[in-house]
Amino acid sequence: MTLPAENTRIVLASRPVGEPQRSDFRIESAPIPSISDGQLLLKTRYLSLDPYMRGRMSDAKSYAAPMAVGDVMVGGTVCDVIESREPGFAKGDVVLAFSGWQEYAAADAHHVRKLDPRLGPPRMALGVLGMPGFTAYAGLLAIGKPQPGETVVVAAATGPVGSAVGQIAKIKGARAVGIAGGPEKCAYLAELGFDAAVDHRAPDFVDQLAAAVPDGIDVYFENVGGAVWDAVLPRLNTYARVPVCGLVSQYNLTTRPEGPDRAPALMSHILTKSLTLRGFIQSEFVGAMYADFIGEMSEWIHQGRVQYREDIVDGLENAPEAFIGMLAGRNFGKVVVNVGMAEQ
Repeated sequence: MTLPAENTRIVLASRPVGEPQRSDFRIESAPIPSISDGQLLLKTRYLSLDPYMRGRMSDAKSYAAPMAVGDVMVGGTVCDVIESREPGFAKGDVVLAFSGWQEYAAADAHHVRKLDPRLGPPRMALGVLGMPGFTAYAGLLAIGKPQPGETVVVAAATGPVGSAVGQIAKIKGARAVGIAGGPEKCAYLAELGFDAAVDHRAPDFVDQLAAAVPDGIDVYFENVGGAVWDAVLPRLNTYARVPVCGLVSQYNLTTRPEGPDRAPALMSHILTKSLTLRGFIQSEFVGAMYADFIGEMSEWIHQGRVQYREDIVDGLENAPEAFIGMLAGRNFGKVVVNVGMAEQ
């Protein structure tokens, strides 16, 4: 193929204060990168948008180094290999990479993974068969450890992580309750086989939750924090387990939340109910669980026991607005940007 004259990419223009703005991103052109031995030249098909990116835009201390202003926005991608200087890869291979918000990228071959077309459409590697699906699988099974008959509650339940958590919980014999925003999303949870759905935007949210978990909560998969966590905490049973995956309600805060200090109440619940709260990053479980995840999840999808939904946005230039909307809960399903070649 004939390469274009320049590579279009989106960089961090400024660090957001509160909710990211369109001005925090900049679209720019740069030369197509050249590659050396052991590298691949990639053309992006699909870009994944995920909440963790908000943390990388900040310079606050976290589990990963922040991006510098001017850096290409980070992100997982599905790409075509258009040039290879590594014997294990050839032009035309489709790979999972982490090349970010750009059309073309050079990547070290040992940082990409060749995708197996037999597992389904390649973009699934950004969702249910990728990092979000594995996050659900590892966090729920390694930390939540749901048992048959127990009640599992998950926040942001129609997202790529939350929807997988609830469906895996059902496969393991547990009762699944999803918390989502709005009637349409709650109705979708019923289609996925959740036992109950609770609308966190409803004025009677706390009462809805209480009615949905008459026997309390044994596992709560935390994606949101804030008011949702405040409603869940009193409903946790003795020995409940809480995998803490994300706190999306807090990502855009610029000051401490208003109200009294809740730490003493939290510590009291932890002590008196023997709770387990465990934050995690999915990468810590890759060595022990990833192979099992690929095998089991692909089989569950094939059997129809796990379903997934994608929210596809066309055009790299629309990634910033889609990202801002995702943080505000305006997406419905896994957000994927169609950057290049359409699915064949």
